[in-house]
Amino acid sequence: MKLAFGADHAGFALKQHLADVARNAGHTVVDFGTNGPESVDYPDYGEAVGRAVVNGEAELGVVICSNGVGISIAANKVPGVRCALCHSGWGAGRARQHANANVLALGAMEVGAGVAEEILAAFLSNEFEGGRHARRLARLSEIEARGIGPGAMIS
Repeated sequence: MKLAFGADHAGFALKQHLADVARNAGHTVVDFGTNGPESVDYPDYGEAVGRAVVNGEAELGVVICSNGVGISIAANKVPGVRCALCHSGWGAGRARQHANANVLALGAMEVGAGVAEEILAAFLSNEFEGGRHARRLARLSEIEARGIGPGAMIS
């Protein structure tokens, strides 16, 4: 599987580690940075990974910052991204099964390398179940299509 990885400075070390884990498991990794511990802005990396997934440059994405929140918000701003911030393998599996999440967000200061490996493995080994969940995804797509801006109706 082709995976897009991106992280800010706080997530750099965990990104490097998980990218190596993914490569060792036979996945192709596209690394969108950052490439060191110097301070950078997480939105750039969340957007880059989100766009890569939506544009078909990668099948799934992984984004990492200190707590995973900011970079997950950035990724979710890209239409078509369903980024899930996960703290357990169970949650990551469920995100794929029920929400068809296509980007995984992690907090480098929230989970250790071992737990992050379990989360990544669960994210990659699960698939969307469809069925009743497809109806819910359709509703999310409707919300996304309406957008928010001048004249947008929120009900």
